[in-house]
Amino acid sequence: MSPTGTAGPGRGPGGAPAAIALSPILSARYRGRDLERIRAAAPGARLVTVSIEGLADGPLDDVEVLLRGFLSAEAFDRLLARSPRLTWVHSASAGVERVLTTAGRERGLVVTNARGVFSDPIAEYVLMMILAVSRRLPQLLELQRERTWQPLEGAELHDVTIGIVGLGSIGTAVARLAVAFGCRVVATRRRPGPDEPTAVDGDGVDDARPSAGPPLGIERLTGPEGLSDLLAEADFIVLAAPLTPATEGMIDEAALASVKPGAWLINVARGRLVDERALLRALRDGPLGGAVLDTFREEPLLPGSPFYDLPNVIVTPHTSWSSGRVLDRSVALFCDNLTRYARGEPLLNVVDPGVGY
Repeated sequence: MSPTGTAGPGRGPGGAPAAIALSPILSARYRGRDLERIRAAAPGARLVTVSIEGLADGPLDDVEVLLRGFLSAEAFDRLLARSPRLTWVHSASAGVERVLTTAGRERGLVVTNARGVFSDPIAEYVLMMILAVSRRLPQLLELQRERTWQPLEGAELHDVTIGIVGLGSIGTAVARLAVAFGCRVVATRRRPGPDEPTAVDGDGVDDARPSAGPPLGIERLTGPEGLSDLLAEADFIVLAAPLTPATEGMIDEAALASVKPGAWLINVARGRLVDERALLRALRDGPLGGAVLDTFREEPLLPGSPFYDLPNVIVTPHTSWSSGRVLDRSVALFCDNLTRYARGEPLLNVVDPGVGY
């Protein structure tokens, strides 16, 4: 029950949803223990499995809640048209651009996301790449393949400036690790002032966003107007911003022309933040020294992509988020929200459709 003594909006027992649709999440099938946790959080709810094409194994007419994993915008719209009672969608990813479709907005859906679920593994991936580049691991591995004994000078992280574009839960986790390694950190985000906390993750760790001012030893935190200064001084530019109409293509030819010569770009957000043609030119002709790319405009990246051939590019298959814990955290967050839904309590990680995250 909520503090006012009223049950939630669900048509099932005790305010729980009558039916819940589940599409595949995180490249994995639902495990038995996942389904048990969902049933325990919403007793009496009927579970409907939905394929990545949007095909359901049961009726959708009474589905009120969707746990959305791998589902294209087109498949989501088809599912929405067949689910007249659907009112809340929980995205198993932080990005919600495939839920905030025209049809989804017109329905007035409540949308929640997985903010905080992937922060730690992505931050560790970013620091791994910064260390590898700074200590010249790619060149050392090449020397090993050539059986050449040639010591190389690396950079200490105390001499490295990291610029984080998008200081949400992922950017904050990157900053936390970077500061611990002694890096100088500057950052931008849409609202540089106070922000709200994210959900508590499945391990009971409060993955809160910063509450006010430059947090965690960050030297400077600005709004989007500070992007040019960040690009000009960062040795590593970490893209951690959400994909919205305002951020799509933000790293374009003009932005890349202003980066510090020799800087590396690390994209762990969305491929569509970057003009890939301009990025290729900046990698071949400067000023970029290199790039670590975990996400692209079109995925999977085609075998013929020129990004595979560039010696100053590290390509990974959208895997920065992956760890043995993320599925547990993702299901735990959804179940926490299911309990809140049944009690009529505020949901965690509610997305603002106006800004897109």
